[in-house]
Amino acid sequence: FPASFGEGFRLHGFLMSASTPLPLRVAIIGAGQVADKVHASYYATRSDVQMVAVMDSRLEQAQAFAERYAIPSAWQDAHEMLQEVKPDVVSVCSPNRFHFEHVMAALEAGCHVMCEKPPAMTPQQADEMCIAARKAGRVLAYDFHHRFALDTQLLRDAVMNGTLGEIYFTSAQALRRCGVPGWGVFTNKSLQGGGPLIDIGIHMLDAAMYVLGFPAVKRVTAHSFQRLGNRKHTGQFGEWDPAQFTVEDALFGTIEFCNGGILRLDTSFALNIREQSIMNVSFCGEKAGATLFPAHIYNDEAGVLQTLTQREEADDRRHQRSMDAFVRHVLGESVMIADAEQGLVIQQLVAALYEAAETGESVTLC
Repeated sequence: FPASFGEGFRLHGFLMSASTPLPLRVAIIGAGQVADKVHASYYATRSDVQMVAVMDSRLEQAQAFAERYAIPSAWQDAHEMLQEVKPDVVSVCSPNRFHFEHVMAALEAGCHVMCEKPPAMTPQQADEMCIAARKAGRVLAYDFHHRFALDTQLLRDAVMNGTLGEIYFTSAQALRRCGVPGWGVFTNKSLQGGGPLIDIGIHMLDAAMYVLGFPAVKRVTAHSFQRLGNRKHTGQFGEWDPAQFTVEDALFGTIEFCNGGILRLDTSFALNIREQSIMNVSFCGEKAGATLFPAHIYNDEAGVLQTLTQREEADDRRHQRSMDAFVRHVLGESVMIADAEQGLVIQQLVAALYEAAETGESVTLC
């Protein structure tokens, strides 16, 4: 684990020189849904950003994407695109298996990079990416967008100010009753790296770790199951082939911190629960407790719940705030991003959870 893992939250990242010319020239790798709905949609709102190229392994999809956003060139090979176009910034929105290759190529080409989660397929790859960004003096950020919600910032400030006291139990949930994605490669372990843990659970894990200040981890235990996804074929997000369902459909893990606290993580694509979906984190401290979405801080007085702080609605501009922080950071502003070092920590935890679930034994990390 990197030295910063047990030292609490610190702002990392690399700032771009103030002399960098504008507009920023952006290329997008992967012309799928997240590239469309998040990355390109955000870049299109800025006058100081120009999308100059898009690449996808399916050239027709890249060409359609380019036409939709008036992007001047479409490519089928990322390396050729980087060599010919020479962008300043690259958004990596390709399947998980290709994050490492595409991020490393972009960094080698001298680009700043915003990469979708997870950072990579393994901690070793995430570590190499972190080192490469540091050596290149370029920004490498990951789109862990839930940490950018106003709710998350409010709770992070409350934790730093001691409002909750020492937090000894955290519960993070990313659960779907029957929400197996019916598109893309989400059920293919070789391309995705896993199921709900690496897809949606990783988001609540990052949000929880960010609020807690990235405390040092002592031990990880976990159990995973494949009981529904390989038997059913239709759900909230369309159809899938149960014979090709090679990921877990649920994983439950416990992360023990060196300070004595624990974080319980529950995540599923398919689980027989009442709610259709649960995406939230709860924190229990000695002075008060809190729920993340919407942010609510409370305690008990003589058996009666007392609200200390509460937002009426959860902030739904998380993706925009994440992208905005990345661009501002590239332009030289000292703003928080989900950077390469913290991305490495999250990747290490995901790997430890999968290892513990596969072996049935706890994984010691310190």
